[in-house]
Amino acid sequence: MKTYFGLILVFLVVHPIIVGAETQGYDIVSKNNKENITLYAKKMDGLFRDFKINFKGEMYSRPFWISEITPTNSPQIIYKDINKDQEKELIIILTKGYGTGVLWEDVYVFDTMDNHLDVNEVIVDNPLAIIHKKVKTKLTAQKAEVNVNDKKCIIDITGLEIMPENLFNDIGFGSIIDYEVRDNQLIVSVSGQVSPASFIGSIVIVYEYRDKMYQAKSIEFQPCNKVYK
Repeated sequence: MKTYFGLILVFLVVHPIIVGAETQGYDIVSKNNKENITLYAKKMDGLFRDFKINFKGEMYSRPFWISEITPTNSPQIIYKDINKDQEKELIIILTKGYGTGVLWEDVYVFDTMDNHLDVNEVIVDNPLAIIHKKVKTKLTAQKAEVNVNDKKCIIDITGLEIMPENLFNDIGFGSIIDYEVRDNQLIVSVSGQVSPASFIGSIVIVYEYRDKMYQAKSIEFQPCNKVYK
């Protein structure tokens, strides 16, 4: 099984700055007017860098965050209770890379209490590390095999007509990492591919809050309705 690891997450503890602090030179990159949450960043070298979060009137700094500048993959602000503690969490999703057959997203989660943000990010287990531990795969010129929790899925890939030199040695995961919050659950979908342009489905991980971090509650392979390239 082939995995592609992105940037290492850096966690900083940054004390809040009272609103009114200098934001000159920053752009508003995402906004939730209903919840009074705004995300700012600077445009530098073709990317958004040096982020600031205005959370309900208090400003927090995240200088090492990076995101692509693209209207279709703009930074996302989500404010929902995803750990069932009766307090909403702030979830920020950033796009680290995109292109044909590529989408790399990172997620950052913060606890909140009484309309204040905990400046310490809550760790979200890396989906590629989860896949590396939980998923077993095999690949031949005729079929792709994915085994998750002893549930095996075998896919005929002969119709893809992949040139031998383009066929991977094993199924690859990591070119598409797509986070979302659905039904108050943090979910990530990681696409599997058998050649640079041929995808067969996705590993879908549903997270739960356990031992002070977000870990896999469930993991399954969802094959494409039609294997495509």
